[in-house]
Amino acid sequence: MMLEVKNLTCTRGDRELFSDLSFKLENSQLMRLEGTNGSGKTTLLRTLCGLFLADEGEILWDGVEIKKQDEAFRKELLYLGHQNAIKSDLTAYENLKLNCLMSGINVSQEQLMDALDTIGLFAFEDFPVRTLSQGQKRRVALAKLLLSKAKLWILDEPFVALDAAAVEQLQSIIAKHVESGGGVILTTHQEVPLTSGELVRISLNKEKTSHV
Repeated sequence: MMLEVKNLTCTRGDRELFSDLSFKLENSQLMRLEGTNGSGKTTLLRTLCGLFLADEGEILWDGVEIKKQDEAFRKELLYLGHQNAIKSDLTAYENLKLNCLMSGINVSQEQLMDALDTIGLFAFEDFPVRTLSQGQKRRVALAKLLLSKAKLWILDEPFVALDAAAVEQLQSIIAKHVESGGGVILTTHQEVPLTSGELVRISLNKEKTSHV
């Protein structure tokens, strides 16, 4: 087992987003987090990453609370949020290299270039990110997935700003990670084949606040 959530409750201000939420994510599983706008999807994802503190409940990684693991858990985690978390003054290549250094991933120049080429940034590797389109900026962020050693991927709207070809490619990257034994939790407003097939679904809508 990878990730287990027990009786999780989160509030924002005086509003309860969800309560008594429990579920498990096993190896080689894809989970889609569903819910209306404002239901707490992003808050839950950030809580699972240790970036937001729940009011009640536990989050366990391989049977141990994540707050007791700190760096050990972070090495197993890749989080891609709404924001691309890239530096606009750096090039696509420099951003990816910096991310690998911060994640403790040893990669060669060839591996970095291959990842950027694979994700669709051939000939744009040395362009400052501020000059790229929104779709290209998203690809810079997604290139992290190709070099990541993390077992758990938490992806918040990963298909945003991507064209049809890039959406198809990203589905393939995610599916390959799951097939290799990894786990993925994602949200998406875009219905794609990957998320309409066989997967675990968690709904945060008030009438459904448990594993469905």
